[in-house]
Amino acid sequence: MSSPLWDSQAVATQDSPRATRDPLDPRSLPDTRPRDGVLANERLTATLGVVLLLLFAAEGLTILLHVKSTLPIHVFIGMVLVPPVLAKVATTGYRFSRYYLGDPAYVDRGPPMWLLRLVGPFVVLTSVAVLATGIAETVLDPRPAWSELGHKASFVAWFGCMTIHVLGHVRKTPALASADWRTSTKVAGRGARVAIVAGSIMGGLLLGLWSLGWHLPTPRG
Repeated sequence: MSSPLWDSQAVATQDSPRATRDPLDPRSLPDTRPRDGVLANERLTATLGVVLLLLFAAEGLTILLHVKSTLPIHVFIGMVLVPPVLAKVATTGYRFSRYYLGDPAYVDRGPPMWLLRLVGPFVVLTSVAVLATGIAETVLDPRPAWSELGHKASFVAWFGCMTIHVLGHVRKTPALASADWRTSTKVAGRGARVAIVAGSIMGGLLLGLWSLGWHLPTPRG
C-alpha cells in the first residue's frame, strides 16, 4: 500500500494545523512550502502499493492452488513483482529521508502512527527477503537448503508485517491512488508518475517472460 514509513493522515492534536488538512488537496500545505513533491510522492507510493497488493494476492493464489502444479506461474509473478517492489522501496526511502532530514514540507505532514513506523522497515526487509530467497531457490543448482528455509521463513514474517501494514493504510490508499484521475486534485508530474508505474510493470513482465525459459527445479515435499 502507501509508504510504511510515512502516514500522510497521521493523527494530529486539535491545536495542530495538521488536524484540518486534507492530504489529498494540494492546498492543504502552506503556500510557502514545496507541496507538490510531497503529494506526488504520496500518490506514487499509494499507486505502487495497489499494484503490489494485487500481484502479491495473485502470487498467494498460486500457493493455495498447489505450488507444485503452478510453479511456472508462481515464478513468473515473483519476477513481475521485482521492479514494483524496488520502485516502492525507493519512494518510501525518499520520503523517510526527507522527513528525518528535516524537509519542512515533509515534516509538516507529520509522522506515521507508531505501529506503522515500527513495522515499516520490516515490511521492506521481508519483501526483499521473500523475493531474493525465491529467486535463489529457483536459479541455484543444486538448490541449497538455506534458500528453501529462508523463503518459507521470510514469507511467514512478511505475511504478518504486511497484514498490519495493509490494515493501517486500507482507508486512505484508494483515495490517494485514484487522486491523479480526479480533476479537482491535480498535482504536477502525473505523467511521470504514470510512466514510473507503467515502466515498473513492463520491466516486471519482461523479467517474467525471461523466467519462462528457465529450467525450474522439482518442488520438494
